[in-house]
Amino acid sequence: MRAWLTSGLGFRIAVAAIAVALLAVGIVALGTLVFGSQAFLDLMTADGHPADKSKAMFDDSVGRFVAVGIGVAVLSAIALAVVLAGRIARPLARVGDAARRIAGGDYGARAPREGPSEVANLADSFNEMAAALQEQERLRREFVANAAHELKTPLTNLQGYLEALRDDVIPADRETFQSLWEEAERLVRLARSLDTLPDPSSPGLRPELIEVDVAAVGRAAADLAAPAFAAADLGFHVELPATLPVLADPDGLKQVVGNLLQNALRYTAPGGSVRLRGETLDGEARLEVSNTGPGIPAADLPHVFERFYRVEKSRDTARGGAGIGLAIVREQVASFGGRVGVESTSAETRFWFSLPSSGRAPRAEHGRTAGLAARSRVSG
Repeated sequence: MRAWLTSGLGFRIAVAAIAVALLAVGIVALGTLVFGSQAFLDLMTADGHPADKSKAMFDDSVGRFVAVGIGVAVLSAIALAVVLAGRIARPLARVGDAARRIAGGDYGARAPREGPSEVANLADSFNEMAAALQEQERLRREFVANAAHELKTPLTNLQGYLEALRDDVIPADRETFQSLWEEAERLVRLARSLDTLPDPSSPGLRPELIEVDVAAVGRAAADLAAPAFAAADLGFHVELPATLPVLADPDGLKQVVGNLLQNALRYTAPGGSVRLRGETLDGEARLEVSNTGPGIPAADLPHVFERFYRVEKSRDTARGGAGIGLAIVREQVASFGGRVGVESTSAETRFWFSLPSSGRAPRAEHGRTAGLAARSRVSG
């Protein structure tokens, strides 16, 4: 017999089913052969038939049929027990096999959906877990590869400069030390960005949430970013309500808005424009940063908030991005109980985040743009 039937759950199910069937057959046989026999003898005797002939008649007719019925019932019980055990135990055994494959590193293993609805639902839940583990493994591998790449480039540059200085190939002048400083600063920024990413599994690292006016945070971030947008020849529009209260960590919220503005600054071509807009939507405070220019490919949209993910690797490295800023945005907003998202077309990309509003906020005011127009070019 199969392993699932000769041992484990399948064997126990089969034994239990056969035992129940035998018990039922035994009760019926006992009632028929003992009590039924006596009732038959009483009736036949009362009708004038001899007792010995009546008993022989009962044994030849009813008794033989009862014996045949017991045999058929036992064989049927065994067959049904085997089928029932297989229908339940076989899918569970396949789920177990898939689990062992995943434990061995095969994250593509899946359990077939079969058996009763409860077992099929178990397979569905298992496959969802397996898909999540496979995605986490993919992210881990990409994280390790991208982190190694990000560290390798500045370290290789530093090593080259230091070897050239040691061998007197290049002069130890201010320009050389400036290049060394820039590479070291790049490593420091990378380390700080990694340290900034919160760990959701560590409750002690979760920030204390207080009421913060995200509109005020947005205006402060816009004031700081306006000179950079002006220097890059970018239009900068700000549309924020008077107040937009949320529950968040003030420092983390400042970093979120700053990272979104820096991301827009980095990937908007000269002559384009950036817009910072806030509103209350469905009981949530929503802030979005949109910029003109070629959009993000649809295949890359689900991954832009992943750590170290870059849409165009060579271009992003040249612009100084390490692929961590948007990951920090997602982690920080999630720690505040909010959501992030991105939408992109061929002409515009819009990043947004929303947080539960701690009060009613008025509609967006559009007069703020004029205050920034003196420091940045406002298109349109």
